[in-house]
Amino acid sequence: MSIHIPEDNRKVTTHRLVEMKQRGEKITMLTAYDYTMAGVIDRAGVDVILVGDSASNVMAGNVTTLPITLDQMIYHGKSVIRAVKRAMVVVDMPFGSYQGNSKEAVASAIRIMKETHADCIKLEGGKEVIESVQRILSAGIPIMGHLGLMPQSINKYGTYTVRAQEDEEAQKLLEDVHLLEQAGCFAIVLEKIPAKLTGLVAAELQIPIIGIGAGPADGQVLVLHDMLGMTQDFSPRFLRRYADLNSAITVAVQNYIEDVKNNSFPNENEQY
Repeated sequence: MSIHIPEDNRKVTTHRLVEMKQRGEKITMLTAYDYTMAGVIDRAGVDVILVGDSASNVMAGNVTTLPITLDQMIYHGKSVIRAVKRAMVVVDMPFGSYQGNSKEAVASAIRIMKETHADCIKLEGGKEVIESVQRILSAGIPIMGHLGLMPQSINKYGTYTVRAQEDEEAQKLLEDVHLLEQAGCFAIVLEKIPAKLTGLVAAELQIPIIGIGAGPADGQVLVLHDMLGMTQDFSPRFLRRYADLNSAITVAVQNYIEDVKNNSFPNENEQY
């Protein structure tokens, strides 16, 4: 297997992502929530790091993304930013920080940018949140959109099934992607929609489309802990596990326990 090493070590920006789409270079994106893991994947060459509200599930053990707060997202964002040199860092706006009140949305986005030093923010929704999108963009803050399956709206859906399979919902998604592009969003994540619809959107829009469970697009995003095999109870069709760290960590911990119990750790070379 050949290893891709980025030839360009300049900081990844919104402009560079558009350039990548124009020349047909795929965009890689992974989540990170802490300093150590963010440093590892940045050095590995990932283009975009998402400080996702999936931290609510992965880091805090919540069933949905809804409980995580703005303060908690800022904490994770600050931790990630300290480690990153090349990748673009995107911070999710959590549930309740932008829906229904565009003034609060701007205040929330400004807090994220000022306190984390992130490159941009991501939020879910189209027409329903367009006023918030416009206000945030007018403050000079770049926005990555998110359509299709929107985890912050899971209580409305009642299921994590594939979205936009019916004509009416697919048409609304097409209208929303154009609305977000026209407003000034620099990229859009499409989650868990038919691959054919993703291809149509990517061809129609000038801005990059990042897929997750949405088939081929201008780029892809996965949750880091899922693709590394640290989580075991989440196995959707779109997830490819590139490692089995759950087993590797379990074995390492068990070996440590055994060595301590049988008095072989620490040995003479591991003490002062």
